[in-house]
Amino acid sequence: MPELPEVERARSLIADRALHRRIVDVDDSDSYVRRPHPSGELRSALTGRSLTAAYRRGKMIWVETSGTGDAAARDGPELGIHLGMSGRILVTGPDGTVAEGGDPRRYDAQPRKAERSRFALSFADGGSLALIDPRRFGRVRLNPDIGALGPDAAQVTRADFRTLITKGRIAVKARLLDQSKIAGVGNLLADEILWQAKVSPQARVDNLSPAQVNRLYRALKEVLESAIAQGGAHTGDMIAARHPGGTCPRDGAPMEHGTVGGRSTWWCSREQALAAERPRQGPKTRVG
Repeated sequence: MPELPEVERARSLIADRALHRRIVDVDDSDSYVRRPHPSGELRSALTGRSLTAAYRRGKMIWVETSGTGDAAARDGPELGIHLGMSGRILVTGPDGTVAEGGDPRRYDAQPRKAERSRFALSFADGGSLALIDPRRFGRVRLNPDIGALGPDAAQVTRADFRTLITKGRIAVKARLLDQSKIAGVGNLLADEILWQAKVSPQARVDNLSPAQVNRLYRALKEVLESAIAQGGAHTGDMIAARHPGGTCPRDGAPMEHGTVGGRSTWWCSREQALAAERPRQGPKTRVG
């Protein structure tokens, strides 16, 4: 599933290879992926324009578009792209070369199935940009609302992270997955961050010590930097141990499995053991 690193690579691909190419046609025929837009609305809004800049917050990409050349036309709408659970962006150049970013190809040993294009822009130079998504969870929409997303995980400051991560009483993994608090962390990244920080995924956020919060913040930044550089969340140090019989790459202890925040979760049975929660002390009573 594309998480922040994969989505950032898709955004970077659009920025590097798809900008300033005039759009001559739009395939918005997939009614599931284009909703809530009716058929033809995306085509009418984008044809004749060019993509001019690509941005990202968390797992959402939005791309600015140009005017249509009409002197009365202002800049065009923003094009929002969400890769869903299995989406990839393919950009074809004028010479036919293809580059891709998004959901990693982790199953190349299996026979390749035909690509499933869910949305595509055709450029005047003969190339294209396409959203490929076998599972159809991706979304394309005009002028997306990103106001419900928290700060981007790659950009959040230490102070904001400390405030956002510790509010409430839920499990820390569930908080890391809450896109309204910190945007971009998915299931694999959350497990890797918690493992790197030696924090139990089941630990309640209001019981995290300052040292644990600091370790989580450092791990967040280091894990994201490494995953972006290496190609995705699946490249983390403990990801290969997320299976029955797996052992911790750091100390060799058995990996444990459970469900936290509604998601399948793996952690080291020794270094990430959940410490007994300390009871909260009430106000002291004066004696005498």
